[in-house]
Amino acid sequence: MFAYIVRRLLFVPPTLLVIIVVNFAVVQVLPGGPVEQMIAQLTGQAVEATGRITGNAGSEAGTQAQAPAPGVKQSGGPSKYRGAQGLPPEFIKQLEAQFGLDKPAHERFWLMLKNYLTFDFGNSYFKDQSVVGLVLDKMPVSISLGLWTTLLVYLISIPLGVAKAVRDGSKFDIWSSGVIIIGTAIPGFLFAILLIVLFAGGRYFDWFPLRGLVSDNFEQLSSWGRFKDYFWHLTLPILSMVIGGFAGLAMLTKNSFMEEINKQYVVTARSKGLTANRVLYGHVFRNAMIIVIAGFPGAFVGILFTGALLTEIIFSLDGLGLLGFEAAINRDYPVMFATLYFFTLMGLVLGIISDITYHIVDPRIDFESREA
Repeated sequence: MFAYIVRRLLFVPPTLLVIIVVNFAVVQVLPGGPVEQMIAQLTGQAVEATGRITGNAGSEAGTQAQAPAPGVKQSGGPSKYRGAQGLPPEFIKQLEAQFGLDKPAHERFWLMLKNYLTFDFGNSYFKDQSVVGLVLDKMPVSISLGLWTTLLVYLISIPLGVAKAVRDGSKFDIWSSGVIIIGTAIPGFLFAILLIVLFAGGRYFDWFPLRGLVSDNFEQLSSWGRFKDYFWHLTLPILSMVIGGFAGLAMLTKNSFMEEINKQYVVTARSKGLTANRVLYGHVFRNAMIIVIAGFPGAFVGILFTGALLTEIIFSLDGLGLLGFEAAINRDYPVMFATLYFFTLMGLVLGIISDITYHIVDPRIDFESREA
C-alpha cells in the first residue's frame, strides 16, 4: 500500500500541471480581461451586473493606473481592447504592465509556474491584498460550511439508508422515500430563501441572523457565548445545504445495502445461526459502505467549493466560493489560478485519502495487486 500511495503522490504534480495549462490557455482567448475591466471602471462603462466587484476594481486598482485627464490628448486609433478607443496607447501600455500582460503568454506562464513552486501566488489585481491572505481570510467560512454539512449529511444519510434497506417495502420506506424525493426536487438555494423568509425576519419569525459567520461582538463573548453564536449563525446555511445533500446519499446507501443483502455470503451467514445485527453490521456493513466511502471526497469538495456558492451569496457569507466567483467575473487571474490550484490539490489529496480509507474499511482491497 505504501508503494501505491507514493505512486499516487508522484502523479499529483503532472496532474496539476495539465489542469493549469488547460485553464491558462482557455483564459487567454476569453474576452473581458483585467485591462478591459479596468478601462470599463475608469471610463464609467462597467456593467451593473458585476455589483460590488466592479466597485472594488474602480476604487483599489484604479489608484495605480489613473484614467487620462480631460485635457490630455487622446488617440482615436483602433485598439485590441473593447472600450479603449480614444485612450492614449501609453495609458493602455501602462495598464498592461500593471497586470503583467506586457509579456508574451509563454513567458507569463513560465513565470507563474516558477512562482507557484515557491508558493508565491502574487497579489490580487483588484484587491489590495495577497492571494494567500485572501484565501486564508475566506477559508474559515467555507471550511465551516463544508465540514459541518458533510458531517450532518453522512450522519443522517447512512442510518436512514440502512433503515430503509432493512425495512424495504414497509410504510417507513415509502414515507421516507417521499421525503427524499422532495429533498431532491427542492434546490438548496430555494430552501435557503424559504428559511430566511420563515426564520430570519423575512416575514414570520426573527430567530436567526441573516448575514455573517459570527456577531460583531464575538470577541467580547465568553467561550460558551462564542460557541452558541457560531452555531446560531451557521444553523440556517447548513440546513439549506443538508436538505439537498442527504437525499442522494441515503438512496445510495440503501441500494448498496440491498445489493449486499441479497448476496450468497449473507444467506450462508444466516444459515449458520448468526443474529440479524451480526450479519448486518459484521458482514454487510463493511462491504456496503465501500461505495459510500468512495463518494466522500467528491461530496466534500462539491459541498465545500461549489455547493456553498449560492448559500454564501444568499446568507452574505464571505467564503472561498464567493471569492472564486468574484475572481472569475472580474478576471482576477491571480485569484482565479490560485483558487483553482488549491481546489485541485485538495481534490487529489482527498482522492488518495479515499483509497486509504478503502483499505482500512476492507483490508482485502489491495490497489497494488490490482494495478499489477
